[in-house]
Amino acid sequence: MQEKKDLSCLRHSISHLLAAAVTELYPETRPTLGPPTEAGFYYDFDFGEHSVGDEDLVKIEARMKEILPNWETFQEIKVSAEEAKQIFKNNSYKLELIKEFEAEDKNITLYYSGPKDRIPTKDELLTPNSLQLTAGFMDLCQGGHLDDLSQIDPRAFKLTSIAGAYWRGDENNKMLTRIYGTAFFGKEELDKYLEQLEEAKKRDHRRLGKDLDLFTFSEHVGAGLPLFTPKGTAMRNAIVDKIYDIQKKFDYQQVWIPHITKPNLYRISGHWEKFGDELLKVQGKDSEFVMKPMNCPHHTQIYASQAKSYRDLPIRLVEATTNYRDEQTGELLGLSRVRSLTQDDGHVFCTPEQVKTEIENISEVVKEFYTSLDMYGQDSFRVFLSVRDPEKPDDYLGDPKRWQEAEDILKTVAEGRGLSYLVEEGEAAFYGPKLDFMFSDALGREWQLATIQLDFVMPERFGLEYVDQDGQKKTPVMIHRAIAGSLERFLSVIIEHFAGAFPFWLSPVQVKILPINENHRRYAREVYRQLRESDFRAEIDESDESLGKKIRQVKLEKIPYFLVIGDNEVKKQTVTLEGREGKVGEKSLETLLHYFEDNS
Repeated sequence: MQEKKDLSCLRHSISHLLAAAVTELYPETRPTLGPPTEAGFYYDFDFGEHSVGDEDLVKIEARMKEILPNWETFQEIKVSAEEAKQIFKNNSYKLELIKEFEAEDKNITLYYSGPKDRIPTKDELLTPNSLQLTAGFMDLCQGGHLDDLSQIDPRAFKLTSIAGAYWRGDENNKMLTRIYGTAFFGKEELDKYLEQLEEAKKRDHRRLGKDLDLFTFSEHVGAGLPLFTPKGTAMRNAIVDKIYDIQKKFDYQQVWIPHITKPNLYRISGHWEKFGDELLKVQGKDSEFVMKPMNCPHHTQIYASQAKSYRDLPIRLVEATTNYRDEQTGELLGLSRVRSLTQDDGHVFCTPEQVKTEIENISEVVKEFYTSLDMYGQDSFRVFLSVRDPEKPDDYLGDPKRWQEAEDILKTVAEGRGLSYLVEEGEAAFYGPKLDFMFSDALGREWQLATIQLDFVMPERFGLEYVDQDGQKKTPVMIHRAIAGSLERFLSVIIEHFAGAFPFWLSPVQVKILPINENHRRYAREVYRQLRESDFRAEIDESDESLGKKIRQVKLEKIPYFLVIGDNEVKKQTVTLEGREGKVGEKSLETLLHYFEDNS
């Protein structure tokens, strides 16, 4: 974790260097915010009347490298709110932040970066045009920089792109210019990252989704509302069916809930207070409704519909259903961030004594599902135990003792199953701790996909009960679980991970039948019929193209297998099977079906 913190400090330091270069090259520019990110850093600027594009990045980066040798220190300078307002009187964005800090009674600090012998005094900073006269660069900042600026290697940072970004992510605010960059401690790390970036462009799920005809967007429907084609829908169904099939042995039951609800459901659950701004509201003739952003409160009402005994528990409810969230337009990104997201969702209601076994069962489903994707290897995933932030107890609902009990249970299960885990403070849901499964893709990028959340809070808020063996009313424990999570986001990860060359069970088209000429089409259609009746996703190419062109098209479409049918196959009532790895061989239809079943 220290290495991650050091890298964050490096990137934050270089974001200041970027702002320094920009304000030197474009003196009328007003810098706003420039945080480090998981992939690097960015800084948002108001360039006024000036227009800056990708072609300017080389010039800005060159100026950063010219400035760097003169940067010897980051010096903190504490100021009052009034002093800060005077210093940044010409920057409305900084003034807005200063007023917020003042209202929250936060300390206000500036950071000077530049030569050690030119650190300005507070009196110098309060003179007119002090920011232009300062030898180094001055920014409103709360810290988090490198102690030793010699660690910044001019060969190990790079500006990568320019984009538009609304001030503070609000589309009602002014559009700013965001400059992205990345940085590492060494050139080799940067080169490796840039290579990965190029490979990521080739694997971009938005491009592959279009090339493979999986999904589309329409301006008539709206941003962030994907439409899935027959092939994309086949993949979605395959994912849900695989999960349902794995969890059958644990007696999960499918349910269905409506897509809207009265707002009070989320007021009781606590979601309204936490996420009210993200709710999409619907005005009926005489009532207000909201589009559901999650399913757990609805599922509590299915549980509450009938009296329960301890003999009825555990009750395991699952469904794949679409939720809706009012995301900012500027934050939408392909399938990664959408307004309509279909959750592979499940909730278990059980007694405290049953919790450990139920969590173990869910973790077994996670294991089997990701093993089918070859992503459950020792080096391809890890687990985060997400717990409360001890410094912010008011951010969480419920009894602290129950929270501690829940965190201890998750820790015990993780250790019992031999899961390598890291404790992440502050990453718990507001109603309970969780196990977050992080999976690495083919490029080494890490994604949080599956999750298991332990909840003592929501059952109490909804007054859920069961009668124990002594006839006493008790509150059940609720376990939230997602295996793939949002299908849209999951697909964005999986498309890029496999670069569109999906495993057999997941491929939208599993096999393509290639009759060599018209004399072979009748038998090819019979093969097609039998494959479809056996629930395999097959297509047949009856075009007049040559066999070579048909095979090339199969490879472009990244289909796992194809069947060649010519004179020999018609005569012997067989097929010749070929896959991505080459020729498999001649098979009878019965043998072919068994072969595909074994690979499903």
